[in-house]
Amino acid sequence: MGYDIDRIRADFPALESGNAHFDGPGGTQTPRQVAQAIAGALTAPLSNRGTLTQGEKNAEQFVLSARDAMAALLGGESTGVVFGRSATQLCYDFSRWISRDWGPGDEIVVTRLDHDSNIRPWAQAAERTGATLKWLNFDPESGELDSIDSVLSEHTKLVAVTAASNLIGTKPPVASISKAAHEVGALCYVDGVHYTAHCFVDVDELGADFYSCSPYKFLGPHLGVLHARPSLLEELWPDKLLPSTNQVPERFEFGTLPYEMLAGVSAAVDYLSTLGGAQGNSLRDGVRNSFESLEQYEHELLAKLEAELSTMSKVKIHSNAKNRTPTLLLTFEGKSTVDAYHFLAARKVDAPSSNFYALEASRRLGLGNDGGLRVGLAPYSSAEDTNRLVTGLREFLAS
Repeated sequence: MGYDIDRIRADFPALESGNAHFDGPGGTQTPRQVAQAIAGALTAPLSNRGTLTQGEKNAEQFVLSARDAMAALLGGESTGVVFGRSATQLCYDFSRWISRDWGPGDEIVVTRLDHDSNIRPWAQAAERTGATLKWLNFDPESGELDSIDSVLSEHTKLVAVTAASNLIGTKPPVASISKAAHEVGALCYVDGVHYTAHCFVDVDELGADFYSCSPYKFLGPHLGVLHARPSLLEELWPDKLLPSTNQVPERFEFGTLPYEMLAGVSAAVDYLSTLGGAQGNSLRDGVRNSFESLEQYEHELLAKLEAELSTMSKVKIHSNAKNRTPTLLLTFEGKSTVDAYHFLAARKVDAPSSNFYALEASRRLGLGNDGGLRVGLAPYSSAEDTNRLVTGLREFLAS
């Protein structure tokens, strides 16, 4: 049935404001189906999880349905899905539990391509335990990671790597990285926050022992999700309240879950499965079909945008990896990206300027702590949006 951008855009009330949104890497807009699911959960009978009253049953169903939905999205197991406040919070929690048996002589690998939420928790855990932190660099011109073999050894305990850079879009070869990590007996913790918004995910094919993502980056509500093999979760024991369950994955979720947000997660995955028109025989099939359509659509839209940008001599594009998401980091000769951000915002074109917490990547690119202007496509991005962006940039450069 193809990718019907007009049908899709009609589902996003926020677009009625007239803004052209290129801020999706920081958080996408929300379709009304997701908002309605959240409101429906809050206005239905709702209590703590249980099996007796209607409120208890509703809460129970919201949790189980959200786990099933995330398993379908990621190609994982529902009993391996852990919910948390954010991907950052989940990484900090799991870094503490995973590092309990680390000590001097152990080695931990992080990359300069990653968001700081997949660097600092591991760096701090290594410092706390006496383990050695090793850095995997990337080429600032190509955006490609160096070979993982340069930092692995028989002492490596964990490799933390992004599936896609939130700053420049680079998609590292995660499957080969995780395979190399496993060959030396190390675990692989994959930050999939940016990747999940643009690519069909299969956690087994990626070789991710742990895979984190954030539903608000793919049309859902604000919370974090982590997937791990249930058998691996069984080996980890968090500090927890005495009356709380030891069952996996619940033992990693503290206090009452945000049931209304979980209803929104299910609705977001359901919505994602309809982007391509044909839903398939299962939710997983629908997700696969939709991402095939979405990737093709975003690729074509990005190619047209890059062709326009290539004609602007004062624009430098820092997103150059062979495999990458539809995300561009731009800087301008003789002009501030913060000024460009403000100039575009006044014209209702939303493209922010920052390092976006990819601090190490920004520094590696020679941009210090400032970063650049980030332009990110999303499922609702249109050709008209990109035309407005191009016009705004031309006017800014001429001002």
